[in-house]
Amino acid sequence: MNDSSPAVTSTDLAHAIRFLSVDAVQKANSGHPGMPMGMADVATVLFTEFLKFDVADPRWPDRDRFVLSAGHGSMLLYSLMYLCGYEDMPIEQIKNFRQLGSNTAGHPEFGHVSAAETTTGPLGQGLANAVGMAMAEKLLSARYSADIVDHYTYVIAGDGCLMEGISHEAVSLAGHLKLSKLIVLFDDNKITIDGPTDLSVSDDQIARFKASGWDAAAVDGHDPEAVSAAIAHAKSTDAPSLIACRTQIGFGAPNLAGTSKTHGAPLGEDEIAGMRDALGWTYAPFEVPEPILTAWRAVGMRGQAMRDAWNNSLSALPSEARASFQSAMTGSLPKGWQSTITEIKKKAVSEAPKMATRKASEDVLGELVKSIPNMIGGSADLTGSNNTKVQDTQPITADDFSGRYVYWGVREHGMAAAMNGIALHGGFIPYGGTFLVFTDYCRPSIRLSGLMGQRVIYVMTHDSIGLGEDGPTHQPVEHLASLRSIPNVLVMRPADLTETAECWALAVSQQNRPTVLALTRQGLPAVRLVETEDNLCAQGGYVLSEGHTTRQATVLATGSEVSLALDAQAQLKEAGISAAVVSMPCCELFDEQDEAYRTQVLGSAPRVAVEAASTFGWERYVGSNGVTIGMTTFGASAPASKLYEHFGITANAVVDAVKNCL
Repeated sequence: MNDSSPAVTSTDLAHAIRFLSVDAVQKANSGHPGMPMGMADVATVLFTEFLKFDVADPRWPDRDRFVLSAGHGSMLLYSLMYLCGYEDMPIEQIKNFRQLGSNTAGHPEFGHVSAAETTTGPLGQGLANAVGMAMAEKLLSARYSADIVDHYTYVIAGDGCLMEGISHEAVSLAGHLKLSKLIVLFDDNKITIDGPTDLSVSDDQIARFKASGWDAAAVDGHDPEAVSAAIAHAKSTDAPSLIACRTQIGFGAPNLAGTSKTHGAPLGEDEIAGMRDALGWTYAPFEVPEPILTAWRAVGMRGQAMRDAWNNSLSALPSEARASFQSAMTGSLPKGWQSTITEIKKKAVSEAPKMATRKASEDVLGELVKSIPNMIGGSADLTGSNNTKVQDTQPITADDFSGRYVYWGVREHGMAAAMNGIALHGGFIPYGGTFLVFTDYCRPSIRLSGLMGQRVIYVMTHDSIGLGEDGPTHQPVEHLASLRSIPNVLVMRPADLTETAECWALAVSQQNRPTVLALTRQGLPAVRLVETEDNLCAQGGYVLSEGHTTRQATVLATGSEVSLALDAQAQLKEAGISAAVVSMPCCELFDEQDEAYRTQVLGSAPRVAVEAASTFGWERYVGSNGVTIGMTTFGASAPASKLYEHFGITANAVVDAVKNCL
């Protein structure tokens, strides 16, 4: 650009976003151009003036986090990545938007592109993830100082994000915890897919956020100076901030701007041609003129000096603190942590305690959190029932983030999504509890844990009709089968203290997938009575007790039904029938074993499975001639022992089933 060339303006930079977005959607014949067109001005101000990032090191720990909660507008993120010079976003990726094998998925996916801090698309999830990220920032800063951890979390959210119920949980929690480094830029375009927002909603979002303890203001989203002033103000407050940016969806489209027709479909060649004329953009599709691209590339390099200064601060830390921080951010576990599990297993075998597995989990946690200091726990208002709080986990409060325990309140969905955000941010291993039946409230976030491959641990207690008198509203039936159907999620249902310890060891070791621990309310006898150095639960299923002679039958069970299976085995032995008992704490891990091992465990004799849950899925293990004893209806309100008799989940039922198979 020579000296006589006009200076590149913020509007010029924003137009580059707009036209890359509409051209990519048009070429793909699929996508959502309206939001990137409308929010281009806001995004330009954020990236050029405020966002702390460095394209040379996209995962720099102290970068600001940018979350596109309105994930349908993914071309906004991809355009910014290309313009700023991210190595993993060449123009070819923009041209291959939404195509098989490209990085530019229809909605941003964590791990596909380096600037996607989380996978968004299910509306509201990104906002709730961002709450977890802001929590993680504050938690890390309390441990390592603001010299090492001092960054903001910015969110672009749309009307849909704020309508979703999860947003209410997330917004309430963020206000309560005074997450002042969380700034939400609300794309207030007053349009949804169905049409104007006044068809379905009339909330005063400013008043709503203020009522939850947020700083909130409204600006013209197409006035860069106003947007800049609003963000600067938001950074000065002691509360999380909402900036409602009044925008026009599809800004620049001569006939469709301001309508829902720009939301989720290509504009069409004629409309794009008219848009080029209206905005004075004379360049071909996917072409960004050199002066504008150069200006954007300078934005991408702006953070290098800040990253260099941060690296110097990190190097100045005492070696032990520096190693601790780096270990936490990479997700590695401290040396020697496994000895905690070994000692618990020794004690479990020597004492053979009868206890609920939720209490066993508490005992394991009590020791494990001492060995793994970056574990952060919590419960959705069921702390005393989930047994998730132990002595070394002090509460986290708005004024003190040195603690390790979150009182999430009655916000199961918000808890699950925020735990995803904590895990995505890095630095901590989050675990949180509620009743297993309320995984219904958590399920969208559990699914995203699996999709993103995040180490999040869901402590789900009261796992069957064994919870008793609370009745069918609280008794999970279909939940285990439903959770097992989610890819890349481990569902573990331990039978006693030893198995619980092993399952916890497996859960914290999973770098790339979440775990659901299904735990009992009722007390269970110890079933592992011989000490083993190996983690038997790591195989998913194993022969707990072989038959007294050549195997004639195999009984498979999980959790509370393992002891029942052992009782049935004893009765069968008295009848002269040799049955083996297989404990199956984790079907997913069992499925990962080689065929020879699975065949060895399952055997060739007739099989009977027993689990106080839906029978769905057990046909994979018992075969066409096998029998599964479980639940085929909802539960009922009664003492647990009465319920097991009523629904026929008993040792006698197992014995009868084995005999019938023979």
